[in-house]
Amino acid sequence: MEEFLWGLWNGITAWPLLVLHVFDVWERYPVYNVGRDGGWYQFGFLLGAGSPFLGMVGGNRAARRE
Repeated sequence: MEEFLWGLWNGITAWPLLVLHVFDVWERYPVYNVGRDGGWYQFGFLLGAGSPFLGMVGGNRAARRE
């Protein structure tokens, strides 16, 4: 369960970290933690990284119904 939660957290923070890495602001924190690489970590990372896009898609559907 711990690996899943770390993957979820790293997936959620991946987008802001990616932007910071592009501008060489915060290089000491990796976007993906290779040391925790495993099935549950990967699953949590995918859910976390996809969550902003899933939220935008769901919000657009609700706005169209009104």
